[in-house]
Amino acid sequence: MLKLSADYITFDLLKLTPGTQLGEAINFFLYDTTKIFLLLATIIYFVAIIRTSFSPEKTKLLLSHKREYVGNILAALLGIVTPFCSCSAVPLFIGFVESGVPLGVTFSFLISSPMVNEVALIMLWGLFGWKIALIYIGSGLLVAILAGIIIGKLQMEKYVQDYVWEMQVGNTEIKPLSFREKLNYASKYTLDLLKKIWPYVVVGVGLGAFIHGFVPQDFLVRWAGRDNPFAVPIAVALGVPLYSNAAGVIPIVHALMEKGMAIGTVLAFMMAVTALSLPEAIILKNVLKNRLLAVFFGIVAVAIVLVGYLFNAIL
Repeated sequence: MLKLSADYITFDLLKLTPGTQLGEAINFFLYDTTKIFLLLATIIYFVAIIRTSFSPEKTKLLLSHKREYVGNILAALLGIVTPFCSCSAVPLFIGFVESGVPLGVTFSFLISSPMVNEVALIMLWGLFGWKIALIYIGSGLLVAILAGIIIGKLQMEKYVQDYVWEMQVGNTEIKPLSFREKLNYASKYTLDLLKKIWPYVVVGVGLGAFIHGFVPQDFLVRWAGRDNPFAVPIAVALGVPLYSNAAGVIPIVHALMEKGMAIGTVLAFMMAVTALSLPEAIILKNVLKNRLLAVFFGIVAVAIVLVGYLFNAIL
């Protein structure tokens, strides 16, 4: 139905010719935009109901004083269903450290939360199918868990800014919500989130449509194609300066895959955009000293590159 509607608008109402660059780009934009917004509006509502059980206070309590490895796994899993992004890094970091959450566990959560979330799962599932969606979620969790464990082993607590250890942030009482309150919260959260991310969706789909219709396949294959052994690190290096969330980057990933880029390369690009960015580095600079910040970015970047190579080899 969505495809037929996009075809009708593009080729019947707008009178564009099928197979032309402009026609294919417009058709791609109309179809993907409609599909993505329907998926987001429907599924985010139900995920938001689940999120009512994971307030920041409860999340901190669940992660406090957890044993090594178990805490990293739990933190990465909680990152999927908790409404935090890199913009929340400073208050979350302070609250987690003050509550007794180990440093490595904190990083597992901070990596997983922006990279692995319901928006990424919904859009990947809708555009690529459940296999690629689960591959991305699994690899994202693996990166978050391993990076957190490594940072914890390095014992770099002394490279957290001194004021963080001195702050005392008390835990507020967690008030349970009634079922009606949860439904009201889910409606408001869905509307607020769509208001926040719709520009990313439109811009992302627009860029994806441009790539789909106008960028020659040979150009992308030459720089980041399957035969280029440096395609994965190039994709990660290109992703770090960008700032977007899953809603903005997944349509671009869709177009890149259609142009012949390997799945591991495009997933590495997506991870770099969502988990590593210059704005995130600026935010984290407020709570991390330079050495820990460099170690964090270095470990996550290397892990993403390895994941990209791994999936290029097996898929």
